[in-house]
Amino acid sequence: MPTIMEYSKFEEIFNREIFEHSKPKLLETIANEPNRYIGLFRPTKPKGKLLQNLLQSHEIRMGNAFEVLFEEYFRILGYNILQKKFTDENLDIDQCFRNDDVIYFIEQKIRDDHDSSKKRGQIDNFERKLDLMMKNYENEKLVGIFYFIDPDLRKNESYYRSELLKMKDDYNVDLYLFYGKELFEFLNAIDIWYEILDYLKKWKASISDLPELNFDLESEQTFNEIKDLPPSVFRKLFRNREVFNDIILTLFPEKKTLSLLLEYFKQNNNKAIYKTLSEKLEELL
Repeated sequence: MPTIMEYSKFEEIFNREIFEHSKPKLLETIANEPNRYIGLFRPTKPKGKLLQNLLQSHEIRMGNAFEVLFEEYFRILGYNILQKKFTDENLDIDQCFRNDDVIYFIEQKIRDDHDSSKKRGQIDNFERKLDLMMKNYENEKLVGIFYFIDPDLRKNESYYRSELLKMKDDYNVDLYLFYGKELFEFLNAIDIWYEILDYLKKWKASISDLPELNFDLESEQTFNEIKDLPPSVFRKLFRNREVFNDIILTLFPEKKTLSLLLEYFKQNNNKAIYKTLSEKLEELL
């Protein structure tokens, strides 16, 4: 089977979308909700909670990675990628592209494992996006697709099929529900699905079993990722000694990144907040 996308591109997309920016996001969460990580009424120690948080973040961000990946494949196929963000309506379309005289929009999820309340919310959200697309492309032929990437979980398949059939009749628009390879069969691009499966296996074999909690192992990179966080985040992290000792020093045990931050704060101490942060961090170190 000929290569459609180079593996290096696939790997770059997944590593960037899943792992980059996870450190600043984690620090923001700790600063804003420290009681998630410390306190007697928790079944985990701070290190365990930090691992849990990073794992959950990576799981959520995998959906983002698939959105970027699929758009890249659609671009390779020669489709014209259309606007996906509609700020006036506060709605984002996961995939939207034109192929010849047809406009396709796709609402994509990783797996169909939602409970009853969430499945209703999912179908309501799809209808809002259908309505938006019809307003923006009222004289165009539209095809709407509700797509789950994982073919092995189909908890609410009958519900979604029933609701999409009603919607199809009421709006007079072609609507489809697909799982796994079915989307690429529909687009006559089944080779893409098998390439994705091969690349996923290769990528998963290359990543660690658990996220690395020692951010000092790549101190320069970590520093560059977190240095531009709002000063309010650092202020909250440094004013709580329990958070600093139990959480911050777990993430920065060698204090390399903290030392780089200290120098950065000192270089910017013409601003009062950075002078305060440098004095506080120096005291803690």
